[in-house]
Amino acid sequence: MTEPPIRIEPLGDSAVLLRLGDHIDDAVQRRVRALYARLESDPPEGAVEIVPAFTTVAVHYDPARARYADFAAAVLAAASGFEEELIALPRTITIPVRYGAEFGPDLEHVAAHAGLSTDEVVRRHTAGDYLVHMIGFAPGFPYLGGLDARIACPRRESPRTRVPAGSVGIGGSQAGIYPIESPGGWQIIGRTDLLLFDPLRDPPALLEAGDRVRFVVSDT
Repeated sequence: MTEPPIRIEPLGDSAVLLRLGDHIDDAVQRRVRALYARLESDPPEGAVEIVPAFTTVAVHYDPARARYADFAAAVLAAASGFEEELIALPRTITIPVRYGAEFGPDLEHVAAHAGLSTDEVVRRHTAGDYLVHMIGFAPGFPYLGGLDARIACPRRESPRTRVPAGSVGIGGSQAGIYPIESPGGWQIIGRTDLLLFDPLRDPPALLEAGDRVRFVVSDT
């Protein structure tokens, strides 16, 4: 199957955006990872930061060192043949979670929205095979695809001003984990004791794009 061509466009006055697809899926995410790996290993002259997302890769550059037209051409040249790049095999990270009660104040709401028992929500949540599509919103926050459609649930109408670190949530058709205490509007169904972000650790984030995640019920 022939992959769609890369589309490139300006992103503000000091970045270019490479579009690799129009929808989120495993194949597009793999292309994003491969292109990111190629550009990281051979960055165009003037590049200062490369940021992968769901279906795009943004390449920020120093406008004092490169003009847009020249930089865009250099980015496309550097990306040539990236599909053949070898990318690291995905890791599978197991996340133990304490569900419900004070750890998951929205579990009952999610169950009511789905027309299921809370036990069935937990069963379906822990049965999923999740893919980390991207890291964003907060340092180390993983956007996870693979949520059982039956337990998908809209975000809260009124976001909380404080969501504890380690909170496991549902936001629409995605799952996520809050790496640090922050405001947030996802439906919180549990919490993990794992440290998802530590600025003193190398790398600081526990998860990265391309990782697989499995949730299990914590035995503590």
